[in-house]
Amino acid sequence: MRIAASALIFALLVPSAPAVAEMHEVMMLNRNETGPMVYEPDFLQVAPGDTVKFIKTTSGHNAATIDGMVPEGNPGFLGQINEEIEIKLDQEGFYGIKCSPHYGMGMVMVIRVGDAARPASFPADNVPQRARKRFEDILGRNGFGK
Repeated sequence: MRIAASALIFALLVPSAPAVAEMHEVMMLNRNETGPMVYEPDFLQVAPGDTVKFIKTTSGHNAATIDGMVPEGNPGFLGQINEEIEIKLDQEGFYGIKCSPHYGMGMVMVIRVGDAARPASFPADNVPQRARKRFEDILGRNGFGK
């Protein structure tokens, strides 16, 4: 009887246990099969509370949010050149990420947190042409084309 009661208590408690947040890794690269100056992967779908780690695989890169391309009220982040950073993303929405020195060359990526819809203003109007093209390619490949 004692074992049955313990099993019942365990069964009732397990579904209420909090989900474990995941760690996602993004490599900052000079080149891969898609071209020069890239993040790999260039699109992430994550759950609120997950962490994204930007890994320095080659020198001269960073990861930073783009002004106007984060959920409203989110302060964004700015990693230093050659710095590996971990960012916990709690707020649902779309995040536009850039490598500051290579932004004009199109080194960008998209992170979607939760089930948010693509904002009409994503990418922002002031995005450089190569970055805009890469954003549209990334979004189109992942079912968020306009």
